[in-house]
Amino acid sequence: MFSTVLIANRGEIAVRIIRTLRAMGVTSVAVYTEADAGALHVREADQAHQVPKYLDMGAIVAAAHASGAQAVHPGYGFLAENARFATLCAQEGLVFIGPPAGAIEAMGDKIRAKATVAAAGVPVVPGGAEPADDLATWDAFPALIKPSAGGGGKGMVLVRDAAELPEALESARRTAVNAFGDGTLLIERFIENPRHIEIQVLADTHGAVVHLGERECSLQRRHQKIIEEAPSPFVTPQTRAAMGAAAVEAARSVGYTGAGTVEFIVDGTTGDYHFMEMNTRLQVEHPVTELVTGLDLVELQVRVAAGEPLPLTQDGVRLRGHAVEARVYAEDPARGFLPTGGRVLALEEPAGVRVDSSLAAGTVVGSDFDPMLSKVVAWAHTRQDAFRALDRALGSTAVLGVTTNVPFLRALLTRPEVLAGELDTGLVERVLPDLDLSAQAPADVLAAAALIFHGAPAGRDPWDVADGWRVGERAWTNLRLESRDGVHDVAIRGLPDTAAEIRLPATADEIQPPESGGAVPAKVRVEGGRAVLTLGGRVTTFAVARDGETVWIGRDGGAWALTRHRIGDPGDRPGAAGGGDGVVRSPMPGTVLLVKAAVGDRVGKDQPLVVVEAMKMEHTVTAPVDGVVRELPVRAGQSVDMDAVLAVVEA
Repeated sequence: MFSTVLIANRGEIAVRIIRTLRAMGVTSVAVYTEADAGALHVREADQAHQVPKYLDMGAIVAAAHASGAQAVHPGYGFLAENARFATLCAQEGLVFIGPPAGAIEAMGDKIRAKATVAAAGVPVVPGGAEPADDLATWDAFPALIKPSAGGGGKGMVLVRDAAELPEALESARRTAVNAFGDGTLLIERFIENPRHIEIQVLADTHGAVVHLGERECSLQRRHQKIIEEAPSPFVTPQTRAAMGAAAVEAARSVGYTGAGTVEFIVDGTTGDYHFMEMNTRLQVEHPVTELVTGLDLVELQVRVAAGEPLPLTQDGVRLRGHAVEARVYAEDPARGFLPTGGRVLALEEPAGVRVDSSLAAGTVVGSDFDPMLSKVVAWAHTRQDAFRALDRALGSTAVLGVTTNVPFLRALLTRPEVLAGELDTGLVERVLPDLDLSAQAPADVLAAAALIFHGAPAGRDPWDVADGWRVGERAWTNLRLESRDGVHDVAIRGLPDTAAEIRLPATADEIQPPESGGAVPAKVRVEGGRAVLTLGGRVTTFAVARDGETVWIGRDGGAWALTRHRIGDPGDRPGAAGGGDGVVRSPMPGTVLLVKAAVGDRVGKDQPLVVVEAMKMEHTVTAPVDGVVRELPVRAGQSVDMDAVLAVVEA
């Protein structure tokens, strides 16, 4: 067994690997870039070494030697499926905790992988790859374009007809080059009503290969998984055995060792399944398999890499209960799921469930890495109870300072189709219009923020409070609060540390009918990052953090940022990208990938002007009006903040 292992990764997967190594009595070594100097995985590891980039193979190998590590665990992403890195580790006398470089090469290229497993008798999706010039002549629609060297859904484009094909190929190839360094594309027939089901496999160096059942990964948005579960509500024991056997044969066909995942696309009508790809690494969603099998996949990876045989046979694999996982992303559902960022001011993570996270108060979430912040995973004896437990856990999650997708996850978990297990990879996009993704601050959130802003420190002389107080009574004080959903005027009379009355906007009708316009008794007490609000006889507890003139309030998994302005000052925060004034602003912090216009160009409304990339996601910003481009102050490669001016179009 190894005494020291270096983790060539960051974030929640690095923290998760470190904790297993600690339980095994193995010394853990972290690597980090300058931006991650204070990250949780750095603080959790026994040692930490700085590297220029997480993709700098030479620097990572040097750190392994400097630390005395005998092995390197790549996690997922970055170098996890890089055959060159696996080869370099071997050349440097380091054990790569993963499959042989040949298996990575065979399965890392989707074109080659399809041919390899098809030869082993595994059913594959009809289609294939032609030379680049022939891709544009594809005539079987709908079709799916994929980067041959890719994974995680990045760069995948669904094409419904031939007219969409040229632009789709351009976008997919650009993403493939930027994300994977290889512009080779694969095109294949798109299966309607598809379910995405994957099989976890384990193989040792002694010839044993087993599968650990399936994971249902059909809940996706833009080909990115959102919620995963095990086992699948669709798969029968007979289908599980057949798909598992196919996955084992796929692994055997390339001499696989370690943990891997064989992904299948399954026709939701006929039940026919087809090989899509094999991920030659640990998967993000591996915790659901761990919870239903009772196995630690990271520990098994380490033991297999150390030469130990698998401690179980296929007959010994038992699935118990049901597990479901939700991915918490730094993105804003109310703004089209655009990436967000910021400093975590306060953090509350749920108890009683598994949380794989790299978050801590003070963590800075930037635009350089994948937007996934954490994973919340619940287990129960039944699927219904597991989903209920996950929903409760997400309701107890608060990430103040960074907007997340938690409200969206909770809305999705309670959809009747989801609860019934009637899933396919297009379900999320179909139900999105029916989900309430607004960021409107509820009445009690507005009231709590207003009272916090208006509150006086304990012991302060009320004569010094500029709130209109005079002998005999307190006058009404007007506050203007701005949040993502707009500007709210709130009136307060009294001090919150004694007794106050509050008048809320007519739209805040959770407490009072809009037509009443009456005052409501209110009081707030803030202690240790929690605020207890009494409003109209109802008591509510929040997570709360203050950042200058902004108060963040978390409740039921949602988080609202409210900023105080002087009355009469509507605030000067710019709106979202585009607008009737012709000013085009960046919808997210990121990097300008492409500039598709020039000063003086005549453009039409909705014509692409600039492509901004953040957290491995592209967003095309378009002209808000017909007109002429008068200003274009950005260039490709330039970093921009949210709401930075990208262009000005004169109507």
